[in-house]
Amino acid sequence: MLSFDGLTDLWDRLFGAQPDPPPLLVLITGLLALVVVLTRLPWRIGRNAITIAHEGGHALAALLTGRRLHGIRLHSDTSGLTLSAGRPTGFGMVLTLLAGYIAPSLVGLAGAWLLGGNRITLLLWGAVVLLLAMLVMIRNVFGIVSIVVTTAVVLGVSWYASPDVQAAFAYAGVWFLLIGGVRPVGELQSLRSRGRMPQSDADQLAGVTPLPALFWVGLFGVINLIALLVGATLLAGPILTEFGLFAE
Repeated sequence: MLSFDGLTDLWDRLFGAQPDPPPLLVLITGLLALVVVLTRLPWRIGRNAITIAHEGGHALAALLTGRRLHGIRLHSDTSGLTLSAGRPTGFGMVLTLLAGYIAPSLVGLAGAWLLGGNRITLLLWGAVVLLLAMLVMIRNVFGIVSIVVTTAVVLGVSWYASPDVQAAFAYAGVWFLLIGGVRPVGELQSLRSRGRMPQSDADQLAGVTPLPALFWVGLFGVINLIALLVGATLLAGPILTEFGLFAE
């Protein structure tokens, strides 16, 4: 068992603020995330993290609105499926369908808020907790492997890496969620326009509300762009401070 001093040290490590990262680190990780999102093969690999957040958003919304969550599947083509039971219409169904496409950006925004307060360790450990909670609901082999590998990477960085590496990893991950959360909305509308996603979240929302699918696609995009703008402002704090544009 941990002693009182051990618990105090653990508390300080988890909730204590780390030093401000170098402004160049913030800039480079942001540019790296942008390149990954805009480049075909890196995006194809990195999109799995967006899918994890997307399906996690569906699952959390289902639980919060009293729906029965049956499981989550993650597929190697970066698609996913979250199964829940409950009323086929109403607020719970709307929120569950809405949560998927906005979840990566909102998770990124929460991460940017933590990084704005230099809570890097809290961010990494919080990610581990969320991933482990999601693991319980995964119902296919690829999904289990994806969550286990992602959890192992985040846990390894948070426990063994130097503070500089932790900061770079955390900033790159949050930038990627913020920027990468926008691209799937454009992909969604592109596929819809060619008739290739007739049962998309937006089309299902159109089926349970009086509003057309295009409205919901637009709402996804607006929310994610606002999250990107606010999150980028939070992340850019060290850069703005360096150039005297933001007072600490």
